[in-house]
Amino acid sequence: MKFDILTLFPGMFLGPFDESIIRRAREKQLIDIDIHNIRDWASDRHQVTDDAPYGGGAGMVMKVEPLTACIESIKTLHPASTVVLTSPRGRRLTHQVATELAEREGLIIVCGRYEGIDERVRTLCIQDDISIGDVVLSGGEIAAMAIVDAVTRLIPDVLGNDESAESDSFGDGLLEYPHYTRPPEFRGLTVPRVLLSGNHELIRKWRRRESLRSTIALRPDLMAELALTKEDRKLLAELERDDASSSCC
Repeated sequence: MKFDILTLFPGMFLGPFDESIIRRAREKQLIDIDIHNIRDWASDRHQVTDDAPYGGGAGMVMKVEPLTACIESIKTLHPASTVVLTSPRGRRLTHQVATELAEREGLIIVCGRYEGIDERVRTLCIQDDISIGDVVLSGGEIAAMAIVDAVTRLIPDVLGNDESAESDSFGDGLLEYPHYTRPPEFRGLTVPRVLLSGNHELIRKWRRRESLRSTIALRPDLMAELALTKEDRKLLAELERDDASSSCC
């Protein structure tokens, strides 16, 4: 998969893409990442890429000419790639959105800055807007990193085990179940006995039940979108009985 990132601050990407899963995916040539400095497409000798907004107001706006020239130049090289703008106006990045993006030929990710981009850039060039949440960031670079990371994990062979991505939180619509490793006891806290049993079917059911428990407690909004199986309903009934017995004691 091809990622092209358009930014005013290319130095921000020097570390994050050279470590861990992203680095290994690049080394295996499963992904290719190029960082492009938008200032290189500015026509003046000072490489100005922003200006005061028409109508007044605080802050600056990214200029239409250099940003459009930059996007069109990269799009010419990779015409099948989708141009994505990191923007608070965009649809929220979710596991489902990341899965959709992972099926694209490539992504040209435009990192917004200042008060935003000239609206004409969006009209002429932008094919998708993505937000990583209802929070104000200094720019779109961190959001771009999140998009690349989330999408890369879903590309076949990146993790070495496709089940790992599927069982992550949100992979099946639920939060992930609790994890434990050695030692079996620490400061009086013990690992659930079922995880030590060696019974894989009991372990699978326990994990599903705990995923349901965590989702109900922490993200009940996700439950409304979940297609419950017959087993899920049985596990939910068990949770309700557990809660009822706990409240009685």
